[in-house]
Amino acid sequence: MDELKGLIFDIQSYSVHDGPGCRTTVFFMGCPLRCEWCANPEGWQAKQRMMYRMTKCVHDKEGCIRCVKRCPYQAVSAGADGKGPLEIDWEKCKTCETFECTQACLKEAMVLCGKWYTIPALMKIFERDRHYWGHTGGVTLSGGDAVAQKDFTRALLKRCQEAYIHTAIETSACFPQEQFLSVLQYVNFAFVDIKHMDAAKHQEQTGVSNEQILKNVKALAQDSWPGRLIIRIPIIPGYNDNDENIVATAKFVKDAGLSEINVLPFHRLGDSKWKQCGMVYPYREQESPEPEQMEHIQKLIQAQGLICYTGSDTPF
Repeated sequence: MDELKGLIFDIQSYSVHDGPGCRTTVFFMGCPLRCEWCANPEGWQAKQRMMYRMTKCVHDKEGCIRCVKRCPYQAVSAGADGKGPLEIDWEKCKTCETFECTQACLKEAMVLCGKWYTIPALMKIFERDRHYWGHTGGVTLSGGDAVAQKDFTRALLKRCQEAYIHTAIETSACFPQEQFLSVLQYVNFAFVDIKHMDAAKHQEQTGVSNEQILKNVKALAQDSWPGRLIIRIPIIPGYNDNDENIVATAKFVKDAGLSEINVLPFHRLGDSKWKQCGMVYPYREQESPEPEQMEHIQKLIQAQGLICYTGSDTPF
């Protein structure tokens, strides 16, 4: 088990938004969804990648071209006049496995996203942070989606349980049911997003149908699993915030035997990361929902007899 390795793109200590108490949140690479509002697109691929943080680049100011010289694929160029921002052929970058540009960059403008960790290495970090968790905190696995790396994730969660560490997970639930349930058996607290109840609309904005997600939510709710499951709805104005979809989601949650929904207002925090990954953020002009709309949505859900957390409210 100790020989297993997981690909992680971030570890955040002292997190208070990803489960009960103060937590250490681990961000796994690999996700089956491609949500167009995603805040962590660097976590989509289950492989290492380069990210270019233009604001840290000194090419324009100092004429640095270390990455240009180092790239074996000639994917980075200094532009026609040698000035201005670097030009990157992201298609060529997709085939790279050496990431020499990140080694050449002295300003951390080009950085390697994704680091391999063993279970003992992560447990050492958890034991370091444990003092700050108190009696209510623990570890949260986020991403990306940790279930995508099922063998490593299952073994890590099992080790946490053996060490009496409270475990939480944020997952899309978009996996074969056996894989999903085999990982969740070692989880105390789970968040699952339901983006839209209409399968076609779900696929339109996430790249996948919601069929497997809904099946897995029902299966987990009806299983002997003793954990707590919270359904989250990211509220995307003009996409899933209409009354019909909100009520349909609430009824599904109630019929599944669950009682809690957490609605989260859309934000544009992912915009810079999309740029760093060489992509255009589809929701760059989208505004967050008005507080009145969030309150209206909360009332629709509460009318179905469910608990609904929104705004400054949290399920913990």
